[in-house]
Parts: sequence; structure tokens; C-alpha cells
Amino acid sequence: MNVDLYAALRARVKGEVLRDEPMARHTSLKVGGPADFFVVPADLDDLAALMALLVETGTPHLVVGGGYNLLVRDGGFRGVVISLAHFVAVERLDARRVRAGAGVKNRDFVQFILGEGLAGLEFLCCIPGTVGGGLAMNAGAHGGEILDRLEELAVIRNGEARTVRQDELDYGYRFLRLAPGEIIVAGTFSLEQGSPVEIGARIDAFRAHRVESQKIGYPNAGSFFKNPEGTPAWRLIDSAGLRGERIGGAQVSEVHANFLINRGGATAADFLALVKRIKDVVRLKTGMALEEEVRIVGER
Repeated sequence: MNVDLYAALRARVKGEVLRDEPMARHTSLKVGGPADFFVVPADLDDLAALMALLVETGTPHLVVGGGYNLLVRDGGFRGVVISLAHFVAVERLDARRVRAGAGVKNRDFVQFILGEGLAGLEFLCCIPGTVGGGLAMNAGAHGGEILDRLEELAVIRNGEARTVRQDELDYGYRFLRLAPGEIIVAGTFSLEQGSPVEIGARIDAFRAHRVESQKIGYPNAGSFFKNPEGTPAWRLIDSAGLRGERIGGAQVSEVHANFLINRGGATAADFLALVKRIKDVVRLKTGMALEEEVRIVGER
């Protein structure tokens, strides 16, 4: 089946098509087994053609942005991993609205809106990855969340382009529920006009806080666990005596206890074992249940 699918992908997709691509090359944790296929569509029409093929063949798919909120198991991913690396257009639509492609890096988007004198998403400077990834998990920091500023999503659903208004979405703290087979390709945001000097000062303050509190120094996926209501996850992990805890090459950061780091040579199994230990010990010592913020996918 894979040989036939590979031939079909090469025939119908203009962009790059790779076979047996190690996902360790595409995730910030630097772990993960091979994807059957890794595809980088050239443009929106190419993505629509790809999705139509995947629907026809019943092939599973996984969309990756910067790979910062993702742990792929060592067995890899059976199906097609899709990168939206070419979806990087950003444009100002009018006095307050901006449209950004899913592949735009958060730091580049923040620089764009700063240059346009638009405010409301400065906190994205603290969140690695892409706009599409941020939308897919409703990324947030410093009291702000990206979907609060969203006007509408541009998506591909079953091979067809659609738009979805913000008030039609089901979302909340660190989640956005998409329809089956739906892929975010761009977002339109409603922002506020402001002083570039004041906007820049907020960005600088956010970045300084990140450097001070999150200068990790090793591959990581950002905050690994969601914050239970009323209590930061890092505090629960720290109070359970797990700061610096290590299994194989995976370790709880000594700088920030909600960051799990690859000290070198880690496997996905190392991280999964460490995650289980953290959850078990935190529940035993504090009575609190931790839930992963990082998405875990793939074969064992």
C-alpha cells in the first residue's frame, strides 16, 4: 500500500514528498521515529489536492508546525505528516485586521505587528513555533490567548477551502476542537492600534521574563503539562521533589520544573517513562492530576 500511496503522492503533489522521514528532525524534543511520508505542500491548491487524496485512501495524517508541542513515539507515525512551512504570507487587511499563514513563525508575526503599530498579541514573542500551531492549541501567556484575538480561521476540510468564524469554534484553555480532517491554513486577527514604542516595550519585557525564567539550554517542548486551576504545574512538580529527575536522556529541567529536556541521546520512551513518573508522584504527594499540554502521537 505504501508503494502505491507514494506513487500517488508524487503524481498529485507538487511539493516535497519524503519517505520514512525521522520525526526527530522535526520536533523540538529531537526524538521520534519515522513517518511513513513527510509532505510539504507547495501552496493551498497543493494542500487541497493532498487532503483529497488522503480522504480517498483513508490515510491518517498529522500536521506539524514548528514541532514545539509534540512528542512522537519511537515507532514513528503510520501515515502522512504534513508541514505547512510554505504558508508564510502575512498581510495587513485594514486598520485593525491582519491575516497570517499557518507556517508563519510566532516571532516573525510579532515583529510584523510591531512594525504595523498593532497590539494585542505581543505575548506570542514568548511562545516558540508557528501561528498555526498556536491556533491549534490556543497558545497563551501573560494572561492572553491567541484565539481571543481571532476573527476567523481559513481551513481545509476534506480537500475543500472554508472559513470559520471565531464564534463558531469550540475552544478553551490550551485546546481548539477542529472538525475531523480539518487543517488550519491561516488566521485573521482583530488587533488594536497602538504606539510602536509601547508595544515594543511590552515585547521586550515579555522576552526578558522568558530569558530569566526559561533559559533552559537543552531541547525541550516548552511547558509540558497544563496548569491545574489555581496552581502552576511547575510548583506541583517541584513540591513533589522532582526537579532534576532523570530517566535515560530525559530530565525535568533544573531551571523550570514544567520543562522536560533532552540531555542528549534521549528516546521518546525515556520521556514517556518520565511523564508517567511525574504524574504518579505528583498525584501521590499532592492529590493533583496533571494533564499533558504536549501532544503525544505515533506508534510505540
